[in-house]
Amino acid sequence: MKRAFDRRPLRLTTLFCCALAMAAPAFGQGLPGAETAPKVEGGDAAAPAATPDAAPAPGAAPGVTLPGVPGAPAGAAAGGAEFPGAAAEDGEANASALDGPAPDERGSRLLDPANDGAAGRLSPNGAGAAQPAPSAGLGVLDRMGAPLPDLPAEKAFTGKVDEAYGAYQRGFYLTAMDNALPRAQNGEAAAQTLVGLLFEQGLGVKRDRKQAAFWYKQAAEGGDPAGMFKYALLLMEGRQVERDRKKADEFMRKAADAGNPSAQFNYAQMLVADGAADKGLRAALPYYEKSAEQGIADAQYALSQLYTNLTGLPPEKTDRAREWLVRAARAGFDTAQLDLGIWLVNGVAGERDYEAGFKWLKRAADGGNVVAQNRVAYLYINALGTKPDPIEAGKWFVLSRRAGLNDAGLEDFYLGLTDEQQKAAISAANKFRIR
Repeated sequence: MKRAFDRRPLRLTTLFCCALAMAAPAFGQGLPGAETAPKVEGGDAAAPAATPDAAPAPGAAPGVTLPGVPGAPAGAAAGGAEFPGAAAEDGEANASALDGPAPDERGSRLLDPANDGAAGRLSPNGAGAAQPAPSAGLGVLDRMGAPLPDLPAEKAFTGKVDEAYGAYQRGFYLTAMDNALPRAQNGEAAAQTLVGLLFEQGLGVKRDRKQAAFWYKQAAEGGDPAGMFKYALLLMEGRQVERDRKKADEFMRKAADAGNPSAQFNYAQMLVADGAADKGLRAALPYYEKSAEQGIADAQYALSQLYTNLTGLPPEKTDRAREWLVRAARAGFDTAQLDLGIWLVNGVAGERDYEAGFKWLKRAADGGNVVAQNRVAYLYINALGTKPDPIEAGKWFVLSRRAGLNDAGLEDFYLGLTDEQQKAAISAANKFRIR
C-alpha cells in the first residue's frame, strides 16, 4: 500500500537565488522580480517538456525582448505597437484610480483579499478555464458501433498490505490509529510516523503536537525516511522540541539519502545556504536532481536555473534546462510559469515561441503573479503571441501598479491612452479575479 504524507518543502528560495547569482553573474540579470514561492508539494515528473512550435505574432519584431531579462534595459519598454494617444490632462483624469481602492461593487482582486480564495483550475494550454465534469454518456467507439478493447489484466499485488496506511488513505482515521498504534508501541518506525501524522493533523484524535513530536522522534531514531524528515523540520524550527541545527542537518541528510524527495530538496537548500556559492550549488545539485525526478516542483525549478547558469556541466544536463522548467510550470509553480514565458519569448535555452510564451505568462498573471501581469502588458503592447489590445495592456498595468510594481515605460503608455481607454482598463482591472 502506498504511503501518503504531508511533504512540505522548506522554502529557502531566496538563499538559493542569492547563491546562484554569486556563482553566475549573469543570473541576476536573467531573473525577473523576486517572487514568493507558492505552496507546491510535487509536480508531474512524467510531463513531456516539448513545447509546440508557433510562429511569431504578426508584426512582432524578432529582436524584441521583455524587460527585466538579458538583452533588455531595466525599466524600459520594448518598442511596439502604438495606440491612439490623448492630451496629458485627459490621462490625469484617471490617475487617482491607479493607486486608490476600487469601488466596492467592482473591487480589484489585489485590493479585495476576501476573494483570494476563489481559484479555478487551469487548462493545459495555460488559459484559465473550468474543467468540465466527465461525461457519463456513450464514448466515440460506442457510437460508431466498434467494440471497445479489453483492459489490460491488472497485475496481482504481491507486496505486504499495510492496513493502517490503507485506512489513512481512504479517510478512515480511527481505523488507521487503531491499526498503527499497537505497531508503533512495538517499535515499528513506519507506524510511528503515521501515528505522529494523525496527532499532528488531529485526524481521528484530538490534535496534540507534543504527542506528534514524540512519535516523529521515535520514527526518526528508528530509521523511517518520512519520520526523519518530519523530525528534522521540528528540530530546525524549534517546535515542540529544542532547536538543534546540527541534529536537524543529520536527520535531513539521512532522510535524503534514504530517498525521501522533500528531504532531498531541503538538504540541497541547506548545502546551498551553508557552502560557498559555487561549491554549495554543485554539492546540492545531485540532491536537486533526485528530488526533481520524484516530482518536487521546487527542485525542478532549481534544476532549470542551475543547468542554465552553472559552468562546466555536460550537454546532456544543460540541454534539459527548459524541460525541467516546463515540468515545474505544469505543476502550478507560478514563478516557473513566469520564467518559462520569458524564456520562450526571448529564446532562452531554446527557440523563441511567442504564442506559447504569452500563454504561460498569461496563466501566471491570471493566477495573481504580479511580475507576470507586468510582462503580459508588454506583450499586448508589442503584439507578441497575441493581438495588440490597449485596454488589456492597460488593465494589466493597473493591476501590477496597484500591487506595488512601478514601471515608468508602462506608465507612459497608459498616460498616452484616451480617457475612454483608461476608464475601460480600470473597469477591467476592478473586475479581475484570480483564476
